[in-house]
Amino acid sequence: MASRTSRDVLGRGLAVLGVAIREQPRIFAVAVTGSVLFGAMTVASAYVVGAVVGDVVVPAIERGSVGVGALALAAVALFGISVLRVAGIFGRRLGAGYMQYRLQAAYRRRVTRRYLELPLSWHHRNATGTLLSNANSDVEAAWHPIAPLPFAVGTLVMLVGAVASLFATDWALALVGLAVFPALFALNVAYSRRMAPRQARAQRLRAEVSGIAHESFDGALVVKTMGREAQETDRFAARAGELRDALVSVGRLRGVFDPVLETLPSLGTLAVLVVGTFRLRQGAISVAELVSVAFLFTVLAFPVRAIGWVLAELPRSVAGWDRVRRVLDATGEMPYGDTTLDPADPRPATLAFAGVRFGYEPAEAHLPGTEVLGEVSFTVPAGKTVALVGPTGAGKSTVASLAVRLVDPRAGTVALDGVDVRRLTAASLARTAALVAQVPFVFDDTVRANITLDRPGIGDDDVWAALRLAEADGFVAALPDGLDTKVGERGTSLSGGQRQRLTLARALAGRPRLLVLDDATSAVDPRVEAAILAGLRSSAGEPGAPAASILVVAYRRATIALADEVVYLEQGRVVARGTHAELLATVPGYADLVTAYEQAEVDHAKDETYDEVAPLSSGLEIEVDR
Repeated sequence: MASRTSRDVLGRGLAVLGVAIREQPRIFAVAVTGSVLFGAMTVASAYVVGAVVGDVVVPAIERGSVGVGALALAAVALFGISVLRVAGIFGRRLGAGYMQYRLQAAYRRRVTRRYLELPLSWHHRNATGTLLSNANSDVEAAWHPIAPLPFAVGTLVMLVGAVASLFATDWALALVGLAVFPALFALNVAYSRRMAPRQARAQRLRAEVSGIAHESFDGALVVKTMGREAQETDRFAARAGELRDALVSVGRLRGVFDPVLETLPSLGTLAVLVVGTFRLRQGAISVAELVSVAFLFTVLAFPVRAIGWVLAELPRSVAGWDRVRRVLDATGEMPYGDTTLDPADPRPATLAFAGVRFGYEPAEAHLPGTEVLGEVSFTVPAGKTVALVGPTGAGKSTVASLAVRLVDPRAGTVALDGVDVRRLTAASLARTAALVAQVPFVFDDTVRANITLDRPGIGDDDVWAALRLAEADGFVAALPDGLDTKVGERGTSLSGGQRQRLTLARALAGRPRLLVLDDATSAVDPRVEAAILAGLRSSAGEPGAPAASILVVAYRRATIALADEVVYLEQGRVVARGTHAELLATVPGYADLVTAYEQAEVDHAKDETYDEVAPLSSGLEIEVDR
């Protein structure tokens, strides 16, 4: 933006306005009609005032009396023009406001919809604060010039009419108009050229300030526990200071140009009076004509500023539009197919990985990508439980994401009941497979709303059934308002294990035929976890509830032992498959890993036991939330 010429900014800005007009042509037509009416009445009022002065006031002064009829006619004329001007202002402002807010709402929806269409790999490369800024302040900036646009268009029509009137009145006075009006336009163009880089920088800094604030709030626990409050405050203050300086720079430039822009029409009025006096002495014009032209320059001062308002906002509009288009034009969406699995089929689904390769795109285009999975092949048979085990970074969470198509493989296929997931419709995939992620996300709403998510056909009986399977019915029943209890932002009123069980119940409420658990029970007691998995395997105690096939990313020996088969991953590849006992006896890496996890669990349990009974100096005891 900093290197763009004023012509480039002007051209791109007008192109953005053209998009707005094409998308809202009827509303724009209403607004412009109102503005043209206002402009026409403004020009007409100048000549009516001139006629009143020349034909009513001056003769009245010369005679020493006022003609009632002429005065009444003048009053009616001025009143009629005022009424039409008010109608024009109403139509202009209503149309412009309606057009601006419709465009902002429409593009917020488009940006948000695009966010949902783009893959996770794209989101990983873009900061959350930037995305929030794109959907909010950038959209507002892109359509900010819409408010004065109809006024500016009407003003252009008015200026054409005014110049024509000046030439019809007197060529010398018309030359004054031809000198003033182009000077105003040239000054606005110069203003736009200098404003462009300042507005672009301010828009970028708005996004960065939003990003730092969001990161600090989202990581409040880390900030507080690590004693980083002062450092985070300083980091935010530094970027906020840059934004302040950028906005001050914008204001300083406006402070220089605005007085000049306000002064030019006044200078034009003064020039008209000087030139008009000589022309009046020469008999070229009458008093009425001189008053009309002088008054015309006076009333044009404000409308002409509308053109300046539009030109002044174009740099910010272009900066916002570029940032919005970056989202709307982003590539990498994952289009769904048109194949549908039988929604009435109650049987568990079969999940099959065949030669799957996957790698994450780099944050910057010139950097190499990172391969995460290479030639991964295994099957989760219908109704069976398969445990996915491996060291950190082996690709387990990536396999879970591929299973429910959060990402697509670079090579190979992921299939449900023999159908490539890329061929399935979005609704069929969501109905068939459900993922419960490592980090549970809970909305700031009631327990019921968090589980149903407004999905049709899920009543309270289904909610309680899902809660029982997730071993969550006990603590939910004990909440102050049961299912109607609000859990707070991100479920802050619940413990980590309770949030995990709530998100598990959310997945179960939809009765998926494939359930993917990405270490989804790590925060609950091992005994509770075993009860959950045992219940999921058999759906015991829930008559009519079909068992689902289960792919579980597991660490605990008790969890792994419940699986029908274990798939052991190392460095993105399947190293071994078999039962837990078989792998424990034949794969040293697997045995070492499971033993290490088990020892960590034992040590953790000892620490918890000690903490539960160890008295504090105050005589209180530490209570561990299960």
